[in-house]
Amino acid sequence: MAHLPTFVTDLAIILITAGIATILFKWLKQPVVLGYIVAGVIAGPFITWLPTVTEMVNVETWAEIGVIFLLFALGLEFSFKKVIEVGGTASIATLINMGSMIVIGYIVGQLLGWSSMDSIFLGGMLSMSSTTIIIKAFTDMRLQKQKFATIVFGMLIVEDLAAILMMVLLSTVASSSSFGGGELFNSIFRLFFFVLIWFIAGIYIVPTMLRVLKKYLNDETLLILSVGLCLGMVLFAARVGFSAALGAFIMGSILAETILVKHIEHLVEPLKNLFGAVFFVSVGMLLDPHVIVEYAGLIVMLTLVVLIGRVIFATAGVLAAGHGLKVSIQAGCSLAQIGEFSFIIASLGMSLGVIRPELYPIIVAVSIITTFTTPYFIKYATPLYYVIEDYIPSGWEKLIHGYKRNLYEPAPDTNDWVKLLKSIAILVGVYFTIALAVELLSEEFLIPFVNENLPGVQGYVLAAVITLLFMAPFLRAIVMKKNRSEEFRKLWQVGPFNRVVLIFLIVVRMVICIGLVLKLLIPLFPGATVLMGFISLGFIVLVVYFQGFKKQSRMIEERFLKNLNQKELQDQKQAAFLPKTQSALLSKQIHIEEIEISPLSPKVGKTLKESNFRRNTGVHIVSIIRGNKKINIPDANERLYPYDKIIVAGSDKEIQRIIQTIEERNQMLQVEEPVHHISLIQY
Repeated sequence: MAHLPTFVTDLAIILITAGIATILFKWLKQPVVLGYIVAGVIAGPFITWLPTVTEMVNVETWAEIGVIFLLFALGLEFSFKKVIEVGGTASIATLINMGSMIVIGYIVGQLLGWSSMDSIFLGGMLSMSSTTIIIKAFTDMRLQKQKFATIVFGMLIVEDLAAILMMVLLSTVASSSSFGGGELFNSIFRLFFFVLIWFIAGIYIVPTMLRVLKKYLNDETLLILSVGLCLGMVLFAARVGFSAALGAFIMGSILAETILVKHIEHLVEPLKNLFGAVFFVSVGMLLDPHVIVEYAGLIVMLTLVVLIGRVIFATAGVLAAGHGLKVSIQAGCSLAQIGEFSFIIASLGMSLGVIRPELYPIIVAVSIITTFTTPYFIKYATPLYYVIEDYIPSGWEKLIHGYKRNLYEPAPDTNDWVKLLKSIAILVGVYFTIALAVELLSEEFLIPFVNENLPGVQGYVLAAVITLLFMAPFLRAIVMKKNRSEEFRKLWQVGPFNRVVLIFLIVVRMVICIGLVLKLLIPLFPGATVLMGFISLGFIVLVVYFQGFKKQSRMIEERFLKNLNQKELQDQKQAAFLPKTQSALLSKQIHIEEIEISPLSPKVGKTLKESNFRRNTGVHIVSIIRGNKKINIPDANERLYPYDKIIVAGSDKEIQRIIQTIEERNQMLQVEEPVHHISLIQY
């Protein structure tokens, strides 16, 4: 090739520099993300005595692709069920932590004389922890099974979801340059509406499609299909006014509920690593050393704000969720850094042109410093607790032990009214959203198409009938769901007052459905509003009593729930314990963990009797999973083989001890053995 395109030469420089920096930082036992940023500084426009990137536009394109794959991979590891599982603890703690840091960041920006937009973006950047750095630190320090680590992981899940919401809101505020409450509320409503519709439609369609096509899906086809679905959702999200990152995240979270998610994660990981590396290198390219020197004082100040503020507010959040002081301080110290999402938010602000240019390298510098300090903060969290404990008055036992005795203790049963109202609210919200989506699609596509081919009243009538038939199963569900539930029957039998309230709830739901039908009919027939009202009422009554719509509603719901729960059901079949059993054990401080036997573990080939885990660590070996074979309550003479998964039961400390015992590398296995060659000789 006589002449290479600039994007090829730029990509070569980026990847070669990133490869060298990655090896160096792995040798130094530092996070690879920092290596990418250093590589960006070297390959960027501010270092002129080495080969540098010539076209930053090309880098920005690759970086946008990197953000898409990073968010897609994050979605694959995310599950909306996980948000429900972590419950109030992570939500309360994250709300206090993020909310406080956003306010602190805004105040700091205002004190510095920055604009409101700069201050808002600064608050958003300071509110985001680094999932990559925390997981790396916990893995290196072997803390991932500790109680505080479980709380931190839950907070990171909620934080990731909040970050997606924040990016959408920041884009809306920045593009409109307005802080009007009505416009902001409209943006939030649109966000939740489209996310819910995408998720419901995706869960209804995608897992079914994958089941049908499973026999045709080899690695190549599955990778192409997964990336295609990701980019398709990106296009759709951009079409309705949202970011590409949101579309990638939503499709990842949809695929996370399928039984093929682990396989998809494995296939997508190289793409995520490649384009993610380009993104982080592009972050480093914007890190001007002269700006770092010029704003060194500001960088130090913001670093102190992050280290002190995040520790205080994250600790306060976990305390408010009911946990003891020691666990709260450990969790708070673990979250004392900013990372990947801060870069993404900064990139968003730069691309929209609403933040000052020097803010980007300042945030990157703060992230680098706090990344280096994270392991030390985690390490010294426990000594810090003992120092603070000495100054706590003797009557403050609840502060030390927490008012929530056990994270896994089952919540007490709520009364029938709360259960019924909660379930009705969820069902009405979901089915109302679906019915409204059907109506909006009809207004956008069906009605114009029918009116073009069949003008006049006949066309409007036909379009209205088709739309109402599609809406009917969801309208019936709004009115009739939960009217025969156990809670409804109990409350109905209590007395006349309850019956009046229950009938009122049904009437309210009917009014909601009538409103949806009128929203469709009145624009089509504006001169007959009263008539449309009677038609709407008659249609809702017909929907309630026509059994065909009931059958359709049940079929749709059953298929959705089957797709939503298929992965969970498969995991339960392979699990040693049912979820209820595991929850009961956790409520008694008995933890269940699954540990894989590494081929380099010194326990490979030994029997359980020889390993003597019970005496050495205190845990009980409940089961051994070997491929598709499950050995419950294994015999003492059962040997351990590479990649066996052992299910153990014990306390936090006992499980930590067995993990350390199993993961110890046998020094003899690391010694290079002589290589023997085999030759074939013909006689």
